[in-house]
Amino acid sequence: MLITTLIFLFALTIIYNTAPDPLSVSIGFSIIGGLITWKLVSELGESFINVNLKGRDLAKVNEPTIPESMGVVCATVYLMCMFFFIPFPFMEWFTGKGIISRSEEFHAPTFPHHKLGEFLSAMLSLQSMTFLGFADDIFDIRWRHKLFLPAIASIPILMVYYVNFGITHIVIPIPLRFMFGRIIDLGFLYYIYMAMMAMFCTNSINILAGINGVEIGQSLVIACSIAINDFLFLNDADPAVEAHLFSLYFILPFIGVSIGLIIHNWYPSSVFVGDTYCYFAGMTFAVVGILSHFSKTVLLFFIPQIFNFIYSCPQLFRLIDCPRHRLPRFNPSTNKLEYSKVKVQKPLKKPALYVIRIFEILGLVKTKDENNSIEVNNFTLMNLLLLKFGPLHERKLAILVIIVQILASCLSFIIRYRLVHFFYEI
Repeated sequence: MLITTLIFLFALTIIYNTAPDPLSVSIGFSIIGGLITWKLVSELGESFINVNLKGRDLAKVNEPTIPESMGVVCATVYLMCMFFFIPFPFMEWFTGKGIISRSEEFHAPTFPHHKLGEFLSAMLSLQSMTFLGFADDIFDIRWRHKLFLPAIASIPILMVYYVNFGITHIVIPIPLRFMFGRIIDLGFLYYIYMAMMAMFCTNSINILAGINGVEIGQSLVIACSIAINDFLFLNDADPAVEAHLFSLYFILPFIGVSIGLIIHNWYPSSVFVGDTYCYFAGMTFAVVGILSHFSKTVLLFFIPQIFNFIYSCPQLFRLIDCPRHRLPRFNPSTNKLEYSKVKVQKPLKKPALYVIRIFEILGLVKTKDENNSIEVNNFTLMNLLLLKFGPLHERKLAILVIIVQILASCLSFIIRYRLVHFFYEI
């Protein structure tokens, strides 16, 4: 308790002494957000259970009942921290008691309403996504309905993007310029792309989920990768410095509250984060990618999620039977997770047969031919890892997924900073 209080006071000291430096203030709020999240999650668990927000941890021998949807606590603390943070990036326009100076000695430039609009629209999208994610946790919305919820929540940032920037042209990679030229204007299709990016970021994290710590673990690696990329641009001579500062203002508190939550969600988890956290995390990444103008770089950090989505497509689009839950199967006798399977009834339709044969050649599936059906592993990254590495303890599987995410981020940085000259002029 004493250590927690000292850390909290230290964070307040950072905020008070570095008020003119928004980045330092953001670090202070990140520490405070992490502490408050850690404290509230432990204190509110019983209250969530009392209102039936609970679930059984099926990957444990005794299947304990623990609080569910605790991601809403994390997201709420994050939003509160961001609300308090909003004035600090605009401190140079305020003096004294917070009134814009009108003195003859101080001639402040025009207040950046467009910058404030970006902050407020980002907050509105994040707040909307948190609400929609919590509604999904409560009402268990069907996939075909909730798939489009992130696109609805992204409307505020798309509107601000249209008003402030409106840039819809893209630079074509060098190998394709003989077909399309150097620049092509996508028009309204660019806004569809950004809405689809919000949909992908949120749903892809939600698909790669289901064991203790994996949702927050992958999100923390992505967030840290974005933060590292932002720090590489913090040079006064770089024209993109403001955009990357904006990204850091949103990513650093996200890292703080996520650390506060993963302490309780790591194996053996005492809480479930629910869809609320997955949607909140995905929308945070979409916000910084869209409004900071490096959406392609953000998507590079989603290589495991992109693979998992493409790998899952045969089941998601019902070419192969798709059970409601494709989580790894828990074996109580070994206390380990094994890859789960699904039976596909014969005769198989040609598209399903082609998919299975191609995946067999690539080593992505293991089939067992029976009299009236074919048994095949479910098409998810976690099941594939269990197929390749054998049965694993739940903690080890979560660590393995995080290692894959870290390796993917390293590959992303190589692509972004070493191989980029093959596709674009530097």
